[in-house]
Amino acid sequence: MAEVVATGLETIDELCINTVRVLSMEAVQRANSGHPGAPMALAPITYTLWTKHLRHNPANPDWLARDRFVLSCGHASMLLYSALHLSGYDLSLDDIKDFRQWGSRTPGHPEYGTTPGVETTTGPLGQGLANAVGLALAQARIAAEFGRPGHDVFDHWTYFLASDGDVMEGVSHEAASLAGHWKLGRLIGFYDENQITIDGATGLVMSDDTAQRFEAYGWDVRRVEDGNDIAAIDQAVSVAKASGTPSLIIVRTQIAYGSPNKQGTSDSHGAPLGEEEIRLTKKNLGWEFDAAFTIPDDALAHWRRCITRGAAMQAEWDQQFAAYEAEHPESAKELRRRMAGELPQGWDEQLPTFDSETGPMATRAASGQALNAIAPALPELVGGSADLTGSNKTAIRGGEPLSRDNYAGRNVYFGIREHAMGSVANGMALYGGFIPYAATFLVFCDYMKPPIRLAAIMGLKTIYVFSHDSIGVGEDGPTHQPIEMLATLRAIPNMTVIRPADANETVAAWRAVIKHRGGPVALSLTRQKVPTIDRSQFAEASGLERGAYVLADADGGKPAAIIIATGSEVSVALEARERLSKEGIAIRVVSMPCMEYFAAQPVEYREQVLPPEVTARVAVEAAHPMPWYRWIGEKGDIVGLDHFGASAPGPRLFEEYGLIADAVVARLKGVLAR
Repeated sequence: MAEVVATGLETIDELCINTVRVLSMEAVQRANSGHPGAPMALAPITYTLWTKHLRHNPANPDWLARDRFVLSCGHASMLLYSALHLSGYDLSLDDIKDFRQWGSRTPGHPEYGTTPGVETTTGPLGQGLANAVGLALAQARIAAEFGRPGHDVFDHWTYFLASDGDVMEGVSHEAASLAGHWKLGRLIGFYDENQITIDGATGLVMSDDTAQRFEAYGWDVRRVEDGNDIAAIDQAVSVAKASGTPSLIIVRTQIAYGSPNKQGTSDSHGAPLGEEEIRLTKKNLGWEFDAAFTIPDDALAHWRRCITRGAAMQAEWDQQFAAYEAEHPESAKELRRRMAGELPQGWDEQLPTFDSETGPMATRAASGQALNAIAPALPELVGGSADLTGSNKTAIRGGEPLSRDNYAGRNVYFGIREHAMGSVANGMALYGGFIPYAATFLVFCDYMKPPIRLAAIMGLKTIYVFSHDSIGVGEDGPTHQPIEMLATLRAIPNMTVIRPADANETVAAWRAVIKHRGGPVALSLTRQKVPTIDRSQFAEASGLERGAYVLADADGGKPAAIIIATGSEVSVALEARERLSKEGIAIRVVSMPCMEYFAAQPVEYREQVLPPEVTARVAVEAAHPMPWYRWIGEKGDIVGLDHFGASAPGPRLFEEYGLIADAVVARLKGVLAR
């Protein structure tokens, strides 16, 4: 590496900042793809924060007491990768050179689990800001739950960096409103007010006052008029830390700062600058090195002071935590368990069982009972609903509401903010130590589809409780009757959807959900009551954990045909089986509450449940038929819905749309006659 003689603090600061700018534009140029403008503008903010305020240890990216930094404008990923490499994380210069390439540790947008030091996957604008609210909420709750007098060991901060696009997105409005309402005083955000989008100046689409908006939400807001003024940035962070409320620091920057022809223009947003423009930019910045990816020794040494600083911070905290543990050993033990994701012994011992004498019960009601049976043993289970707590049955009895005055509350009221609810839940899952759940009607899962998809990409353990899962909603009509939602959720890779048939399958579903690893899970639950299946006659609900099982078999186990069903339609399948059996037709009924679990079973088990030689199959589900073609084979049929519903009592709708035993019998006979 070339040597640089530093002549003072101002010079070394400028050198360190320009190193980020040059690394970023060169990596984008090498990839011939990416976003150079934002990293070049935001380098001073990142440098100031990472070297003067951010509590982090590059040698231990998972340190519990670290500050969290979220790059909400994920397209500026080279900004984050540059900071990670320069400050000493396990990210090499070769990784930087591999930006956006196959198998790279530096993908186009930051990906959780791929790059050390990346706290969350960002790119879809607004999500990082909302995740940061969830991270800050988790910190506040951990501090309230485990903090003890004289032991301030959970006093870390959450920072985010957002763009114009982030604050335009609706989720930022929802999440910022919640953060202000909860008074999350350890949340500090930077808003990059560069006034440029891909289409041009933000004035084309935006005339609202962002500062006043956040002030109205209850945030402390201050401005830095020059994005290169690191003293002003430093001061703004210090003042924000003392505010006691969430803070937004609005920084006026110039996109692609230093580029003589593209600074302040949309041309630099999402395309490489070009070799000649990079040469001119280096000259403009006073950069003395022609060779690409040159990192001056002085700059690297100055950045790498983060290593010794971080090690000292963690060593000090380790001593503080040791004192905490000595005085409060049980609390420390419980915290370790939760952060490790381990379940306590006997957590499911109080789960209820139901018999046929229980009578009909909505699966949402059974879900509420199961949730409350396990909640006392699982303090990490925290969540709530988007203004539908009573309908979703998600309140923890005896649990207080989470509020600015009581962060230890277990019942989180999100208001009518499904999008932010999903993103905040993801933030809590990312923090660790929590099993967050979020609830609404199934039809409204579309309002939170972006965080659901990101939870699946990141493999987060987030639980979604979706009630009112079919035309059984009835009189509320087609706006509230989910038709395509199960199909769209099942189409998301790494997403698990469970639609239990009765109260006992619902209990089994909660047992499976809590043990589940490797991605989010959605529970699809009925509003209407469904029969409690007589398990003395049919198979136990424990088969749910294999995704599908033989609920009721033909005499001798040799079926002529198979009816496969989920949820409320399983009882319809059993009724159809009874009628067909009286006619001498041997029918197997398979309950398939979870297609994803079943698909993951060994082929031998799948063929035991669905023998290949039994080609007469009918699937029954009050939803779009698309997911079922995989399971019915070439000769099978599907009783489902490929149209919207109507406003009428639920039983009438099931009858009108052929989701009753008579229709299933007729369809199966048609299959047998082929």
